[in-house]
Amino acid sequence: MRGTVMHRDDQAVSPVIATVLLLAITVLLSSMVFVMMSTTLDTVEKADPKASVSVRALSNGYHVVSITSIDQSLDPSKVEWALVNQTGQSIKEHYGFVDDADVYGTVGSNISFHDRDAGWSITKGDYFVINCKEIECDSGNHIFQLVDKGSNTVLAKIKLPTSD
Repeated sequence: MRGTVMHRDDQAVSPVIATVLLLAITVLLSSMVFVMMSTTLDTVEKADPKASVSVRALSNGYHVVSITSIDQSLDPSKVEWALVNQTGQSIKEHYGFVDDADVYGTVGSNISFHDRDAGWSITKGDYFVINCKEIECDSGNHIFQLVDKGSNTVLAKIKLPTSD
């Protein structure tokens, strides 16, 4: 009987082991992709911001509207202020965004915003100064309101008192 000689190849991997390894790598990669994508899909939305303000009428015709509390700091470019005349129809007589060049940090303008911590954000303690004598909002018929345009939330709405 003649013997058959088998050649042994030490560098080869059996097809069964290769298939199992490829399946394991595929499952591992797909699970990594799933974990990465599931965290992006489960984002929690931020709650709408809430704020409260106070107003003080000064004897020189100015009104100071102070932010007394706010639950998150806000970007001034996304917050709109407005002076609304409530006689008859509610008409926005003056309005703009907090970061407007003639409002943010200006002195001597009719409406100015002062960022106390100079952090380019709206936080507790920041305030508006309104020259109601000049723009005629000291009759008691005007309200000052702040609206966060990012969430379309009215942050504050306060009636401006008559000047002393």
